[in-house]
Amino acid sequence: MSSSTASESSPKTSNFLRQIIESDLEKGTYANRRWAGSPGDATHQAAGVADPARIRTRFPPEPNGYLHVGHAKSICINFGLARDYGGVCHLRFDDTNPEKEDTEYVNSIIDAVKWLGFNWSQPGNDQAYQASNYFDFMYRAAEYLVEAGHAYVDEQTAEQMRVNRGDFGKPGVNSPFRERTPAENLVKFRDMRDGKYEDGSMVLRAKIDMASPNINMRDPAIYRIRRATHHNTGDAWCIYPMYTYAHPIEDALEQITHSICTLEFEDQRPFYEWLMDRLCEGGLLSSPPPHQYEFARLNLTYVITSKRKLAQLVYDHRVSGWDDPRMPTIVGLRRRGYTPESLQLFAERIGVTKSDSWIDYGTLEACLREDLEAKAHRGMAVLNPVKLVLTNWDEVMGAGHLEPCSQPALPHPPEGMAPVPARHFTIGKKVWIDREDFEEVPPKGYKRLFPRNKVRLKGGYVIECTGCTKDADGEITEVLATVVPDTKSGTPGSETIKVKAAITWVGVADGVNAEVRMYDRLFLDPQPDAGGKDFIESLNPNSLKVITAIVEPSLAQARPDDKLQFERHGYFVADRLDHTTDKPVFNFAVGLKDSWAK
Repeated sequence: MSSSTASESSPKTSNFLRQIIESDLEKGTYANRRWAGSPGDATHQAAGVADPARIRTRFPPEPNGYLHVGHAKSICINFGLARDYGGVCHLRFDDTNPEKEDTEYVNSIIDAVKWLGFNWSQPGNDQAYQASNYFDFMYRAAEYLVEAGHAYVDEQTAEQMRVNRGDFGKPGVNSPFRERTPAENLVKFRDMRDGKYEDGSMVLRAKIDMASPNINMRDPAIYRIRRATHHNTGDAWCIYPMYTYAHPIEDALEQITHSICTLEFEDQRPFYEWLMDRLCEGGLLSSPPPHQYEFARLNLTYVITSKRKLAQLVYDHRVSGWDDPRMPTIVGLRRRGYTPESLQLFAERIGVTKSDSWIDYGTLEACLREDLEAKAHRGMAVLNPVKLVLTNWDEVMGAGHLEPCSQPALPHPPEGMAPVPARHFTIGKKVWIDREDFEEVPPKGYKRLFPRNKVRLKGGYVIECTGCTKDADGEITEVLATVVPDTKSGTPGSETIKVKAAITWVGVADGVNAEVRMYDRLFLDPQPDAGGKDFIESLNPNSLKVITAIVEPSLAQARPDDKLQFERHGYFVADRLDHTTDKPVFNFAVGLKDSWAK
């Protein structure tokens, strides 16, 4: 648990959530809370000590899929606020739905939160919480609501309930079962629990107001019958709580102070507060209860975040899996080369607001570019190779001679770094260059290789182009040039000949073949599923191109997940699954500038 306060930590951009927390701390809204070391009801918490956490937030994912970039924002908000205000953020698996949840997703969520740089440990406990461990209390609370006349068993069909619920222009109609006595309802509810009724034959509903202008307050269902094996509780239950009922209780048992969620839950807040009031009145939960606050969810251009739609991409084999580098999942972003620091910077930069808006994908890319600029080791790579032959090399340098060269791996190393890392490679008679670096007939303004023009091979020598050779189809097979003696970079006199361009290259003698996966945005439409559009229709057919490149030796020696800058080309990452030093595999992460900018 962090003991730092907002004033002691690095300055953060203010937002309405910070203002609320600071106001609550100043007023002492939660100053008298007690904490017994674990979640529990009012009696359990009353036996505890003064809560050492100044605030408690939570990140409560349902373990039914892989987390995406929107979840990364929520993680950074909830864990970041707890860190900055001397609090604790709970990781809680909202596993009240037995049908879609799996331990695979539980493990992936734990890994994602840790990878982003956060943890949920606190004195006496370093485990994540599971909502399903609260089923006993949820059931007890439901029995209390029944006995207090705040809930009833409804035997209408789902269609009848839908029709009788009304709509925004018409009030709902009371269920014919609404006026049963608490005793009758309790018998029915216990029979539901004991498996005496078929799935879907009845539900337990809160008894609030069928004429409420907020449809969510028109006697919402709080328990349903569903025979399904739960990944944590097995077959112990055949009734399960609805999310809108379970979630406030989970918050309260964990002594959450600020329950932060996205705007789609704003209409659910009145029920959240109604339920908290009823259970606090009955002495089941501690006061003051948690309070819910909503912020705008992340809408990122060229991205979809619907779990169902992301699953469709995976299961229809439109992508290679949940961790495909084109996916907005955290595992996909990680494999693409995104860093925890870049995602934290992104969350801080886009801020927290109450109004929906679209964030340009370029903002996310800029955060990665900014983070990697100072830390990614440089190296040269040729992505579209053609051979350059230095025709006078043997005469000037000696037949078969290989000249050692070196360049800094970090051109702007952090202050105090010693020694500054360097990379080593050789130049000989033949080197590889990118085809784009030679033009037989150069366009206006072209400064790289063309006949009679001089350029510098970066880190090597100045050369003068003399022409090229072609095959029978007119395809250039070799570029020809001569080396200018005594112009090796870093040696006396190397600057006596001025050139207008330096090009990257890789020596034929020590260059290494590498698989390079050139990724682009998965969708061509900036809002691929907005307004009911079929997102499949806007898939980018060129979102992945696999090429064989040639890289300098230092790049081939990279370890899986190392981030690198291929000079002039952009930032790449050694694939964390497929890369080996024998068979290097690199994924394109982001360009040196925004190629999509208009």
